[in-house]
Amino acid sequence: MSLIYIADDELNIRKLVAFGLKDAGFETSEFPDGTTLLQAVHQRRPDAVLLDWMMPDMDGLQVCRKLREDEHTRAVPILMLTAKSEEIDKVLGLEMGADDYITKPFGIKELCARVRAVLRRANRQAAPEEKVLSAGGIQVDITRHTVLKNGEPVVLTAKEFALLCMLMQHEEKVLTRDALLDKVWGIEYYGDTRTVDVHMRYLRQKVEDNPDKPVHILTVRGVGYKFSA
Repeated sequence: MSLIYIADDELNIRKLVAFGLKDAGFETSEFPDGTTLLQAVHQRRPDAVLLDWMMPDMDGLQVCRKLREDEHTRAVPILMLTAKSEEIDKVLGLEMGADDYITKPFGIKELCARVRAVLRRANRQAAPEEKVLSAGGIQVDITRHTVLKNGEPVVLTAKEFALLCMLMQHEEKVLTRDALLDKVWGIEYYGDTRTVDVHMRYLRQKVEDNPDKPVHILTVRGVGYKFSA
């Protein structure tokens, strides 16, 4: 049974979400703020986390960033729950490392479906055929979820890591934005291909010597991206 952590400062929403997830077969734990959730993840790591964006003291984005910076929790799927619906807000949440974004008010059935979707994607990414990828001075250990560039560690978000793996596993092959969106975010994801471009820009900043003149993560104009050693 998958364990889902729920952090929201509104008691009614926490109870509603927990009830819906439990009814769908999940185990849940609830937290009124991000601080107590972060304390709990080191006692028992969840299979996914639902974070309210607007919380006192530490908001959902700050919690998301801390989870992504910690090797212990870097690969845990994160879904943001928020009343913010502007595209720039969604992009900001995704840039911080969130895997999905659910706008309030939301339906419990949709929420449960999205939780299942991120868990399926996480399971697929956790068991790839190749355990270590190495090319162009970049080494990716899929099992340990680590990246080295010329022997130095590089910290990537879960989505950046998945994109890099996908590109390196298909070295020199052009992958369309739609294909990357489907493979990394899943066919259930409701965003558009600009999400891929945003994450590629951040990935280049971390693995390229000169992000403005990349030599590994190349754009194929009008098509998509490819990895070249």
